[in-house]
Amino acid sequence: MQEALVKRFLKYVQINTMSDDTSTTYPSSSVQLDFAKLLVEECKAIGLSDVNLDENGYVTATLPSNISKQTPTIGFISHMDTVPDYPGDHVKPQIVKNYNGDSIVLNASEDIHLSPKQFPILSNLVGESLITTDGTTVLGADDKAGIAEILTAMEYLITHPEIPHATIRVGFTPDEEIGHGVDYFNVEKFAADFAYTIDGCELGELQCENFNAAGATLHIHGVSVHPGAAKGKMKNSISIACEYQSLLPALEVPEHTTGHEGFYHLHNMTGDIENTTLHYIIRDHDRDQFEKRKQTMMGLVHVLNKKYGEGTIEIEISDNYYNMKEVIDRHPQVMSLAEKAFKNVGVTPILAPIRGGTDGARLSFMGLPCPNIFTGGYNCHGKYEFAVISHMLKATEIIIEISTLATK
Repeated sequence: MQEALVKRFLKYVQINTMSDDTSTTYPSSSVQLDFAKLLVEECKAIGLSDVNLDENGYVTATLPSNISKQTPTIGFISHMDTVPDYPGDHVKPQIVKNYNGDSIVLNASEDIHLSPKQFPILSNLVGESLITTDGTTVLGADDKAGIAEILTAMEYLITHPEIPHATIRVGFTPDEEIGHGVDYFNVEKFAADFAYTIDGCELGELQCENFNAAGATLHIHGVSVHPGAAKGKMKNSISIACEYQSLLPALEVPEHTTGHEGFYHLHNMTGDIENTTLHYIIRDHDRDQFEKRKQTMMGLVHVLNKKYGEGTIEIEISDNYYNMKEVIDRHPQVMSLAEKAFKNVGVTPILAPIRGGTDGARLSFMGLPCPNIFTGGYNCHGKYEFAVISHMLKATEIIIEISTLATK
């Protein structure tokens, strides 16, 4: 099974599937559709039924139950795209066998190394086999590891009919990395009782809670006057933007928070004296605190508009997704089934909150309870991304074990 898993993964990561956050199409890039068509053919080749690629780029397929007893229908879901803001084409994966604990040379000509000093997790991986980048692209383990694990598990169940399993639905989605992964996902047609996204990272991650998330855009309007005659006339929108940022809690930012702690994150700022635009993301696991954060941002706009004149600052806030724990807690069997599967294959569940979001968060609020399971990929979204082969294999075994446990 490991050989098939690695072969499949290496093939997938060398296919460009970058999403495009500037696109107005769905999916956002044609390369995702090309990959989707490849996955359709692979689903058919391994023996899945009801294989479908719809007009929105979603690939779905079914593995019918092989027992007469009534069982729940379980979904396993991963996304096809890689991030738009880091190269994901011309990926050249490298296999490091029996890792010795030293710094790994990713790219000698560019002097790029994967170092345990920078990434201490490597110190725990001595003796493991790793798959790395060549130091110039992402690897694409996020989330092609998940796709490879799902299809390898399905192939294993098909070729081992003596293993009882429930009815399984698989789904591969586009555009997760730009926040649109399930915009057109048809939960009713998918027809699963519950599902799992295979889209986590570290070995053991089993996640049923994530941030409540919103985006905020501020438009600040100033007045430009020659600086030599500016007193009492100029209104510098850049200075007002800086003042606004200074009024937010200084330590409630990503670089100073962890666990369940929320934050405000200014991730983009452009402007001049007359017009400045700020883009924030707002995150909190607690719904009440999440709402308070939005109110804080709007309150500061009111304060500065009183100081500089009404209309100086305009703010737009839109919610992106909510904490799936609200839904998962109403379906405790979904987590208990996964926890048992983890333990049965020798993996201790790590029930840490996601400091981000997944397709599963939105799917849960669309009526499909959907916790998140690790893939064995690490350092996603950059050139230091790598995957651990044995951890990928464990994720595959967990998919098989969940499918089997659901028959009992």
